[in-house]
Order: sequence, then structure tokens, then C-alpha cells
Amino acid sequence: MTTKYTPDHEWINIEDHEAATVGITHHAQDALGDVVFVDLPAIGSRFKKGDVAGVVESVKAASDLYMPLSGEVVEVNEALRADPSLANTDPMGHGWFFKVHVADMGEFEQLMDGPAYDLLVKNA
Repeated sequence: MTTKYTPDHEWINIEDHEAATVGITHHAQDALGDVVFVDLPAIGSRFKKGDVAGVVESVKAASDLYMPLSGEVVEVNEALRADPSLANTDPMGHGWFFKVHVADMGEFEQLMDGPAYDLLVKNA
């Protein structure tokens, strides 16, 4: 299992080199505040890296959710849709957003590893 990060404060976890799980980081959920709504992509939707794939709304603001990798959405977290507060209470566990079938593993390799992301947050 390998986890990488985007500058948009999303985490991506690949377990089998085909499907990646995507969510927002602790830093993102902390900056957003209490998440009250999530708009998740439809299963079967295809996106390119950087496309807007959804929206996260909190008591403070609404924020676009960007696709960290090109590919097809194969699963969404219905538990998160029913209880958006999971993004706050367990953002890197039960609060995941969707899973995507990765079209280009090279895009995954270009994302930040944990120490690089920690440095980004520290310097923010």
C-alpha cells in the first residue's frame, strides 16, 4: 500500500496498482471546518488529472475536489454522502471519497510522498 499527496491536500492510496482510493487530508479538513455536504462523482465517470470531480461544502466555504489522477471512477463512499462529518472525524479512513481506476501510473509516481507533503503543509 502506497499513499501519495497532491498540492490540493488530497491523499491517494493505491493497493493493487489499478484502483486508487482518494480523500482529503487532515490539513484540508481542518482548514475547511465542519463538512456538511459532499458532491461525489458518478460511478463510471471519466476524468483527466486536474478536472473538478466533486465539491466539499463546510460551514466556512465550498471547495472543489480535483481529480488527482486520470481515470474512471469505480466506487464512491455512500457512507460519506450520508454522513459528511466522516471527512472530519476520519479523513484518511472511513471518510474516503471515491475510488478510481488509474489510467496512467506515471501520474501517481509524480505525486508527493509523505515527507514532501508534510514540508508543504509546514511551509503553508
